[in-house]
Amino acid sequence: MLKIDPHPDYPTEEGCYLRGNDYSPVAVILTYDNDKVPSDIEALVRTGIEAGAALSGSIQTENVGIEKMICNIIGNPNIRYIVLTGPESPGHSTGEAIKALITDGVDNRKKIIGASAPTPYLFNIPIEYIERFRKQIVTIIDLIYRGTPDLLRKAVWSCYQEAPTVFEEYSVYDIGAYPEAPISAKITWRVTNPANEPKDEEERRQREILRDKMEEIKRIVEDKQKARQSAEDNRSK
Repeated sequence: MLKIDPHPDYPTEEGCYLRGNDYSPVAVILTYDNDKVPSDIEALVRTGIEAGAALSGSIQTENVGIEKMICNIIGNPNIRYIVLTGPESPGHSTGEAIKALITDGVDNRKKIIGASAPTPYLFNIPIEYIERFRKQIVTIIDLIYRGTPDLLRKAVWSCYQEAPTVFEEYSVYDIGAYPEAPISAKITWRVTNPANEPKDEEERRQREILRDKMEEIKRIVEDKQKARQSAEDNRSK
């Protein structure tokens, strides 16, 4: 069974997660909607690590949160499964967005296809990171709304087995590392508020026209100010 060392920079992005066994085939992702991590979510994060996960942590948002998750996972090719649990995030539908990303990918504007979340746009990472993530993760074990500690432990344990193991409707086992080098990936932070980004090419075009007009007005005002200042300087001579 192929196992390889994660990238020396792994995990590249900070977040609400714990690092466990680097050679584990599974990451545990918990979704929730709260400014402060609830104690029961923290307990499940610890359970994931104690059960043997490579990473175990929580995500709130369907954009930057998912981007950080992708960057960290592609830094460790040993991670082939995601156990997705938690109470879900009603305001962001983050769990649904992660499942849709694996199933359908993104469109030409990096919008997660099929996601009902308000702003499921992955503007801050290149498409190469997204596609690598989709190829590396072979299965998402969906335990949203029912992630008890015992069920979580059983899910992680099943992913560790050498032979195919049935866990609920899934057949999982440790298939070894993804056969390509780990990637040192970080988000660019060019877009910190995806909700303000144009949602189609027409909206983008109109914004560019408005921006150009504002720049033109700014130049005219500056030219007038310079001419006025020059005239005043000439009068004072």
